[in-house]
Order: sequence, then structure tokens, then C-alpha cells
Amino acid sequence: MLDDRDRKILDLLQADAGISVSDLAERVSLSVSACSRRIQRLEESGYIARRIVVLDREKMGVPTTVFALIKTAHHSDEWIESFRSAISSVPEIVEAHRLTGNHDYILKIVLPRVEHYDVIYKQIVRKIELFDVSASISMEILKSGTTVPVGYAG
Repeated sequence: MLDDRDRKILDLLQADAGISVSDLAERVSLSVSACSRRIQRLEESGYIARRIVVLDREKMGVPTTVFALIKTAHHSDEWIESFRSAISSVPEIVEAHRLTGNHDYILKIVLPRVEHYDVIYKQIVRKIELFDVSASISMEILKSGTTVPVGYAG
């Protein structure tokens, strides 16, 4: 069971996973050793899945975002695994979601420029049969992040 300090620790680590334990302990009013034990418990219990570094996409040369909406006529477990394998091998595909509604999947693709989408599209369709693919180019990022709300965790 999480308490308010655990939630505060999680919130602060989401904002900056590189924060020192001593700074974190001070911000949640704990000793360094007590804070360190809490972090270890949060990791062991799976609340902290991993610690990552978020790179600047502009500096990394992939400022463009394209969302590809995919329809397929196939829904077998074997096809889904083949699809998962096909998209997993493409580093430009940074997210993939199975959907309800008019489309089966949505892919978030980061690219150096819009024209590079065709390269990614061809990589995918060479590996897996798709019924329909439509793409939308993100014109502006209004909100982006990796944080999740901590208030729901029990």
C-alpha cells in the first residue's frame, strides 16, 4: 500500500530520475536511508518499472511525428505476433497501440522529415500484410510526456 510520501517520491522521480537520494529525501522529509529503502521497495514491488533518460528529439534529428492508423483483415494470434515482430524491428516506431473503433492499430513514428515516412511504410508492408494504412502528420505538440498520475496507485 502506498502512502503520500511514496506518491511524492514517485512523482519527483518521474520528473527527474537523476535526482540524488539526499535531495529526494529532503523534499519528502525523510532521512536518506529511509528514502533509499522506500525507493528500493517501490522498485521491488514494480511501481518503478525502469529509470530512463528522455532525449531531445530535435537534437537527435527526429523532430517529425507521424501517426499511422492501420486496418487489417487479420486478427489471429499468429498475425498479431508477426505484426508485433515487424514493428518491433523499426526503431522509428516509438509507440504502437491496438484500438477499438474504425482502426485496429495506431503507430507513433518519429522521423527526421515527413518524406522519410515512405521508407518506414515500405519496411512494414514488406513484412506484414495490411488492409489499409493512413497517416497523419503532427503539426504541433500540445502536450507530451512520460509521467502518469500517482494518485490512483494503492
